Amino acid sequence: MTRIAARRIYETARAVAPKPLPMFSLRGRRALVTGAGSGIGSAIAAGLAAAGADVVLGSDSANLAAIAGRVREHGVQAVELVTDLADRAATDRAISELLANRAVDILVNNAGVMRRAPSERFPDGDWDAVLEVNATAAFRLAKAVGGPMLDRGQGKIINIASMLSFQGGWHVPAYAASKHAILGLTRSLANEWAGRGVQVNAIAPGYISTATTAALRADTDREREVRGRIPAGRWGTPDDLVGAAVFLASAASDYVSGAVVAVDGGWLTR
Repeated sequence: MTRIAARRIYETARAVAPKPLPMFSLRGRRALVTGAGSGIGSAIAAGLAAAGADVVLGSDSANLAAIAGRVREHGVQAVELVTDLADRAATDRAISELLANRAVDILVNNAGVMRRAPSERFPDGDWDAVLEVNATAAFRLAKAVGGPMLDRGQGKIINIASMLSFQGGWHVPAYAASKHAILGLTRSLANEWAGRGVQVNAIAPGYISTATTAALRADTDREREVRGRIPAGRWGTPDDLVGAAVFLASAASDYVSGAVVAVDGGWLTR
């Protein structure tokens, strides 16, 4: 395909894409979504694109063609950013190069890893790996991307929390600690940055059908136990997170700061 033909397809798609309500429109904005290669991250990336945002797809895997295609279907740009968030130097270089090209208006800290083991035998290396990606990388990205937002007096940061931001879980001490940290980070940054035009909020997904929960769902007894406690009567899907993400990324949430939106089918009410 020639560059001219590709450009015509892009312009046509952008012209016919559905127009969201003005307060929810992300037209002209650029979002960076980490962990965008699959699951919740890819759903949020596609959802922000549907609302009009150009999307930078962050992942430690180069296998981003499918989600990049979904993003471009909405007539917006998709940029692939492949970096391992556990590699601080590489991530710093990648973000510096990204920001040198164009500002990021929306940051979604979604990337996360989980390691399971009884706490008394939990490896130190697994603890370090989980905290590095789930908590430390989120803070470092918030600083790197949030600094220019503060200079402009405008921006949105959305951290992905968890039900284990409120509970302890089972055999996942590092993951629970990291997700409790995400709540503290969200509230701390919100206190400092709300008055400077940057809203920092979090989404706490409930039990969502993703690769991360595959082992849990494969355990028939445990799956039935989890589903039985969810008032909605079902596991969530990644697409269930999109509405909250678009809201928190848009002007509709300009007076929302430090909030944690639980998208859990009612799990926390039981």
